Amino acid sequence: MTANNPKYSKWVACWGSATSITRRTEITYSKDLTLRYPVKICFKGSKLRFRFSNLTGTEDVTVTKAFCAKSGANEYKPLAITKDSSKSFTIPAGKEIESDELPIEVAAGDTVEISMYFAGFTQMNAGTALLTNLEKGYFAYGDWAESKELPDDLSMSTNIFYFLNTIDVFTEEKNHALICYGDSITCLSWPNFLSERAFKNGNGNVSIIRRAVCGTRILRQYDCITYQAYGLKGSKRFPIESKVAGASGIIIHHGINDIIHPVGVEVNKFRPWSDMPTVQDLIDGVKKIYVEPARKMGLKVWSATLLPIFGWRTYNEDREKVRKEFNEWLRTSKDFDGCIDFDKAVRDSKKCESFAADCDSGDHLHPSEKACQLMADEVPSCLIEF
Repeated sequence: MTANNPKYSKWVACWGSATSITRRTEITYSKDLTLRYPVKICFKGSKLRFRFSNLTGTEDVTVTKAFCAKSGANEYKPLAITKDSSKSFTIPAGKEIESDELPIEVAAGDTVEISMYFAGFTQMNAGTALLTNLEKGYFAYGDWAESKELPDDLSMSTNIFYFLNTIDVFTEEKNHALICYGDSITCLSWPNFLSERAFKNGNGNVSIIRRAVCGTRILRQYDCITYQAYGLKGSKRFPIESKVAGASGIIIHHGINDIIHPVGVEVNKFRPWSDMPTVQDLIDGVKKIYVEPARKMGLKVWSATLLPIFGWRTYNEDREKVRKEFNEWLRTSKDFDGCIDFDKAVRDSKKCESFAADCDSGDHLHPSEKACQLMADEVPSCLIEF
């Protein structure tokens, strides 16, 4: 099968993340560093292309070299990832770039390893921390980008995906991407469980593309360095993160941070009460920032209800009232193609403002692994069975 095989007709994203400032401490630099990210390919195809992001970096980042190799193959054959035919390329500060097309035959279920080597001092300020044990990468001191194994004494695992933003596969017309857009809750395992469900129990032609940044809000963003890692507000994130090749739909699970963050300047100068939205503010924001642009892109749009917050440190009855009324709109609004009721799936049946006992991660805000599985199960089959 060749790259020009007529069975393959379009690009579809098969893996994706988002980009934010990665740390809330001092800016971190690395030198003589290899990053390696294993990614499961969900579609068969004849070539790959890669999006690299330095969206939140303030300095250009030079990738000395980058490679893609199939994991577990009898013979490890790293293929160079290039940009404008160059093996070394620069990701400008505040920008994203797309690689050249890489001819490589992949099958559904293959794992490819993307390795990047950075020889010079590199600002490590653009990436996303994933809060799941089901997806991780590795870093190693030294140049191991073309090596099959990373040395145990010089490498460690990491949950931060630096610079690698999206992988597209040139594949069959039947294949599609479904975007999961949100905050730290979407950085957890429910998109991974949904991906497994789509691969095993669906028709195998829908990828799950995670676009999630911890701490983000629909209506506001922090411009102070204290909370830089909480990311861009919806109007700045969405135009960038919604660009997903082959996407047919999007699940929007966003808004809880808008409700829980404001505490008043007497408590925290960066979190004034003026940031506290009304229900109508949230509704208007979702419609203008998410639904209307998504419709223009031809996407089906699914809402997802906000999870319980009883017991969270800023919980009060006023916040709970906003959450419940906003959820009711998400459930009933004709602006969406449907609603996924995550709240109902994980809440206590006798005390609806709380998680069920085994669905709380322990902080009364984030769901447990069991709850993440229930959330993935709650997604209608029509979204993963085209």
